[in-house]
Order: sequence, then structure tokens, then C-alpha cells
Amino acid sequence: MQKLLWAESQKLRRSKVVWIAVFAIVMVATMIFAGGQGVHDGPDLHYGLKTVYEGSRYIDNAGWYMDEVQPWATFFVLPAVIALLGSYMICREEDDDAIKSLRLIPVNEAKLTIAKMIVTFAFSILLYLLLFAITFLTEVILHLSDLSVELILSSLKEYFLGGVGVFLAISPIIALVSRMKKGYWLALVFTEIYSVTGLFASMSNTLKTFYPISAIFNFSGYHITTVGKIMGSTIILLLCICLSAFILKGLKHSEEN
Repeated sequence: MQKLLWAESQKLRRSKVVWIAVFAIVMVATMIFAGGQGVHDGPDLHYGLKTVYEGSRYIDNAGWYMDEVQPWATFFVLPAVIALLGSYMICREEDDDAIKSLRLIPVNEAKLTIAKMIVTFAFSILLYLLLFAITFLTEVILHLSDLSVELILSSLKEYFLGGVGVFLAISPIIALVSRMKKGYWLALVFTEIYSVTGLFASMSNTLKTFYPISAIFNFSGYHITTVGKIMGSTIILLLCICLSAFILKGLKHSEEN
């Protein structure tokens, strides 16, 4: 397994999909920064450890940028990009007709798929940490004296667990594509619809706890909520990865037959 993980990580380094992901992160960070130039005209808003003051630009409030980038990236960008990468890694041997050579070595295809899923999991976390690094450095430039250790560590935890949660939520889609052995661009489309729907699901008290994409924010601690809702969201995400394992188990059986 260690050799498979090393091989997949090396192939990932040469993949154009990685640059697509980095470009997507930079674009969403830039767009939110541009949106933060607007002036908040309502009363002061207090949410979590952050405050937005009336009459100020959103971006002028310490912590606002780190807090806003994560949900927008989660609803509109990163799940689809991560699903694209995971699906591409699984499908590329089939598309390039390299799978026949791998079977001659031979390589355990079930273990190979698991290795790809593990690399995708790590990639999901790294993408969120990269996004955190961009927002954190921006906050340091703009609000160094106003940043607290508590605010920084809280945001870091939210981004890290956000990366974990996104992988858990989209893992069934990636696993399903591993059964199909094609259509990784379809996985991008389906995941985008799936993640955007989470924006509407988050408007419902019930759905935002149990719809996987919106459940990520309870799981990561982004939403301040009850322990019961956090546990409910965590269970839903764990069920997603259990579903993925079931799909991958079916893949192994189909190969043995």
C-alpha cells in the first residue's frame, strides 16, 4: 500500500487537475476579497469570534475574510474540484488503456482504488489548508494587530475539518465513478449540483444538520450549534464514507468474478 500511495502522489504532482484546483482556490479567494470591498450599512454583527461593524467595509473587520471564504468555497468550488481529481485518478488508467499493463504486473485493483481515495483525502485537506494560508496571510497584512491566537486557531480547525468533511461528503460520488470507470467530468457536474444544493439545504434547520454538504459546517465547528446537531452531522458524514466502502467492496467482488 505504501508503494501505491507513493506512486499515486507522484502521478498527482504531474497532473493538470492539481493546477486547476489551485487556480480555482485563488479565484474564489480573489472574488470574496473583491466582494469584501462593500460597506456594511446595518447594525453591528457579532458571530462567533468575529464582528462586522456598521459603516465599515467587510474586509476591514478582522476575521471576516477567513470566515467568509470557507463557506463560499465549499458550496461552489472545492467539492466539485476534489471530486474531479479523485474521479480522474481512478479513471485515468482505464481511459489511457494502462489498466491492462497494471493487470499484467499484477496490481490489486481494489487496493489501487483505495490508495487513490486516500490520496484524494489528503489532497482535500491540503486544498483547505492552502485556502486557509491565503486568507490568513491576507488577514495578517490587513489586521495583524487585531488578530488573536484564539481566532487563528479556531479558523485553522474549521478549515482542516472542512477538508475532512468535504471528502467524506463526496466520497460516495468518487467511489461510484470507480465502479463506472468513466465519466469523471460528469462527477464534476453532479458534485457541483450536490454542493450548491447544500446552500438551500442550510436554510432548513433539519436539512442543514443531515444534508452532507451543509452538515460539514456543524462537523467543522463553523456553525455554533448544539452537541446533538454536531453528532447528527458527524454520523451523516460517517455514513457517507460507509456507503463509499460498500461501493468499493462491490467493486472488489466484481473483479474477483
